[in-house]
Amino acid sequence: MDAERHLDELDALVGDDDDAAIAAITASELLVGVALARGKRRIARQMFVDAVMEALPVLPYDLNVARAHVQLLVAVRRSGRPRGAHDLIIAATAVSTRRIVLTADATGFADLPEVDVRQH
Repeated sequence: MDAERHLDELDALVGDDDDAAIAAITASELLVGVALARGKRRIARQMFVDAVMEALPVLPYDLNVARAHVQLLVAVRRSGRPRGAHDLIIAATAVSTRRIVLTADATGFADLPEVDVRQH
């Protein structure tokens, strides 16, 4: 969980006036991280995830996201450069809500049409 390790950097990248949110699939990824952790690490992760979920709205995979997802799937299939399913859903959520993807690994989002990315 890169964001957990670099919380100060993340806080600096997301301004107070930014309309920050997370995609539902991102919430799922964070919760998987909690479920896979053990002992004190699990407690720390759960606290981190709870804080994120409390602070940021979780954006659903709705019809608008589905339409953006279709466009991105078509684009990557035509380009011959496959992407991770979760990355495409995150990108589709960002496109449909006019947000920027904030990520530690921009490679999954590179060259996707209409997707703005900020790497931390």
